[in-house]
Amino acid sequence: MSDIEGGQDSRCGFAAIIGAPNAGKSTLVNKLVGAKVSIVTHKVQTTRTRVLGIALHGEAQIAFIDTPGIFKPRRRLDRAMVSAAWQGAQDADATVLLIDAQTGVTEEVDDILKGLQNGGGKVILALNKIDLVKRESLLQLADRLNATGLFSDIFMVSATRADGTDDLIGHLANRMPKSVWLFPEDQLSDMPQMLLAAEVTREKLFLNVHQELPYALTVETESYDVRKDGSVRIEQVIYVERESQRAIILGKNGSKVKTVGQLAREELQEMFETKVHLFLYVKVRDRWQDDPERYRIWNLDFKA
Repeated sequence: MSDIEGGQDSRCGFAAIIGAPNAGKSTLVNKLVGAKVSIVTHKVQTTRTRVLGIALHGEAQIAFIDTPGIFKPRRRLDRAMVSAAWQGAQDADATVLLIDAQTGVTEEVDDILKGLQNGGGKVILALNKIDLVKRESLLQLADRLNATGLFSDIFMVSATRADGTDDLIGHLANRMPKSVWLFPEDQLSDMPQMLLAAEVTREKLFLNVHQELPYALTVETESYDVRKDGSVRIEQVIYVERESQRAIILGKNGSKVKTVGQLAREELQEMFETKVHLFLYVKVRDRWQDDPERYRIWNLDFKA
């Protein structure tokens, strides 16, 4: 059954996952969907655009909105990312605030709580990384947050270990409005493969280059061609802001970009279930973060 369906008791809706950077939103969405639909790194602000991951639970189809982390924006791109996160929460049938139980109520989390208070409606709280926190501390944090009156329900989860995720998705499934399914049964994401391919390469760059450089780069898929033998030829450009950054990405004798390309190609072949021919080019584009075309590709508001 690959057509859009759903029985008499079918439900379908959107659930937004919001939170501070590095709360584990992308890891949780991937776990709930059962497949990798959003890139994950140890660096904050990895997710730049709204990513939709689609899961089935019983008669319910849930479209999870993985949003960029909410933080105090400094640049145009920051403002657009934060705006996208709040918009995702406003558009959803249910909103989950994910908080890292290790770090608790940070300044960024406090700002999110204030924003939710201004919004009016109640949201679902999920405390993440519970496997890394003592039970007493966890219960104190839950009591403190429950006292805000913002939350209809509280869940304890470990996104990496899938602890508590079944309870969370079951609750969300019941919260979805009665509706036919909006997506084919076998669809896992609404992200075009060209953009997904660029995101995978960006993930490998985030994991393999140091310090602040990942925030100065972006990846674009310039061509995506399915060949007669079923393999895919992909050409991508890695844009950086300065020539010195280009040299870092390339590495000595091109070693760094070669490693990134190999890692990205291996993952794309597993995701697309076919042979992938990946070609990477590194170019300097000053102030790419002020180019409206970048924001159109990411579905971000350039004027945010």
